[in-house]
Amino acid sequence: MQRRIYIAVFSAGLVSLAIEVSASRLLSNYFGSSNLIWACIIGSILVYMAVGSIVGGRWADRSPQPELLYGILTWGAFCTGLIPCIAKPILRSASIAMDHLAIGPLVLAFIVVLILFSMPMILLSMVSPFAIRLLLDEPRSSGNISGKIYAVSTAGSFLGTFLPVLVLIPTIGTYRNFLVLSIFLFLISFWGLLKTKLSIRKVLIKYGWMLPVLALSAWLGLRGSDKIVTGMLYEKESEYNYIQVQQINGYNLLRLNEGQGIHSIYTSDTLDYGGTWQQVLSAPFFNPPPYTSSDVRSMAILGLAGGTSARQAASVFPTIQIDGFEIDETVVDVGYEFFSMDIPNLTVHTEDARIGLRNMQKQYQLISIDAYRPPYIPAHLTTLEFFQEVYDHLTEDGVLVLNVAQIGGDYRLVDALTATIGQVFPSVYTSDVPDTFNTMIYATRSSTTVQNLYNNYLLPDQTGSFPALLRKSMEITILNLRPLEKSELIFTDDRAPVESLVNNMLIDFYRTGGVEKLQ
Repeated sequence: MQRRIYIAVFSAGLVSLAIEVSASRLLSNYFGSSNLIWACIIGSILVYMAVGSIVGGRWADRSPQPELLYGILTWGAFCTGLIPCIAKPILRSASIAMDHLAIGPLVLAFIVVLILFSMPMILLSMVSPFAIRLLLDEPRSSGNISGKIYAVSTAGSFLGTFLPVLVLIPTIGTYRNFLVLSIFLFLISFWGLLKTKLSIRKVLIKYGWMLPVLALSAWLGLRGSDKIVTGMLYEKESEYNYIQVQQINGYNLLRLNEGQGIHSIYTSDTLDYGGTWQQVLSAPFFNPPPYTSSDVRSMAILGLAGGTSARQAASVFPTIQIDGFEIDETVVDVGYEFFSMDIPNLTVHTEDARIGLRNMQKQYQLISIDAYRPPYIPAHLTTLEFFQEVYDHLTEDGVLVLNVAQIGGDYRLVDALTATIGQVFPSVYTSDVPDTFNTMIYATRSSTTVQNLYNNYLLPDQTGSFPALLRKSMEITILNLRPLEKSELIFTDDRAPVESLVNNMLIDFYRTGGVEKLQ
């Protein structure tokens, strides 16, 4: 009996942590993966586990029967399996609310889904105290038994931390991941039940109905796309992202996770998409004139996505060689399939942008950072130390360019980043992107002036050195230049409160009626 109880404890520990990790992935597809979302998930799960531990201990004292332990595990399996069926329609409504910026329904959906995890987590948390009571023969062995139980549970939790992220979610997706965890628990609990005093007939009468109900709920819950969107061409969950490709008005659009940003765009008819991608092209021309497109020969893109900026750069700069860094291999595959990323002078590196750049033993004339995911950005790509690494990988005529969000005219994030970059780079400029909430930041390794950009723009194009797309990019940059605002906030590896700053900006935007103005 002891071996079966330890296996039950191990299984409960595995699935409980797997649910927690999977919950974060499930919710990040719709609400993002900010620290605030993580805190809500972890805080809620801890509350559920505390409740389960108390209830399980009291229940075990009143009725210390093995069949009750396995019954609790069976109900935990059933509730885990119901998560996809119940969560999917709620999260679809959350997706619609997000698209329409309906904050109330969005928050309500988030709370409801968090509550959805309460039953399986409470039930699974009851297993360890129940097991201790069943295995406790005499008070002198209580410490030893408790230690073993929590060690076995922790070992299961350790495995449960990695299993969904590394195996299940990339292979079968988040929703089916919950079903696999449910089936696994059913097998363990039924095996335990059949070893108790209960007959097979009694086990089937008491719990057998759960399997067809679960099968029906799985069939209902897994049909269709995860989100209701127009023109869906592709949908997949990778190790890092929930990936969607839409086709709207002949344009392929790449969206990741909650889908509030378009990360790449493609159509075969043009390279002029507007937006932020082509504003990267202006960056080298802050160098002293005459500076032409043939002078730009090397580029690194941190956050390649589907390669929109790379294709534009390859068309404008005829001799350029590009290193593109993208952490998500599935996004790279999507880039080749849907965004024509088979560019001869592009070398793709599937690794973290900061680590990848650090490992490159070369310098670039242009480094573009497009790894900021709206509305939140990775803090380790905003710090003084990171920008020093970027500086060290630029040639003397090298330029850094990055795209940053400003929310309804709130430039606090832009100002903090320009202040941080200004600690490393001698010259920093900003230019708003028309009809968007985006600002481009340009920083040159050598001391320059904005007059250089004007003079390069006015150079006569006698040799075709300034294609129309480049001219347009330079013109937009010039017309939308804005003065730098002072900020006392400097991001460092030790302290980079990026998310709290963005949270405050979003709250102020909502509080001042910015959402209503957009609708």
